[in-house]
Amino acid sequence: YAPWCPACQQIEATWESFAKESERLGITVGKVDVTQEPGLSGRFFVTTLPTIYHANDGVFRRYRGSRTLEDLQGYILERKWEAVEPVAGWKSPSSIMMHGMAGLFHFSGWIR
Repeated sequence: YAPWCPACQQIEATWESFAKESERLGITVGKVDVTQEPGLSGRFFVTTLPTIYHANDGVFRRYRGSRTLEDLQGYILERKWEAVEPVAGWKSPSSIMMHGMAGLFHFSGWIR
């Protein structure tokens, strides 16, 4: 997310409610300000905001569903994430390629 992003501001209350339910859901919920962490936005190749990822055992899946609290909870409780294609290995945030992309995002911020 970014603090200036209208779509991020719109989902913020829902995301906070989702985070409060995280222990019951057996997950950890977080958010990253891409203006403060450009390397992570590069590593995850964030091109739209907000961008939501589900990570489980080192496997990353991009969430593209509805952004209601019920749908976010259902994605976890009903294990809908299992039907979502994982991010390809070379595009995985833990890959060497995306590590390099993180470096480029850091460098571009330094240049700016």
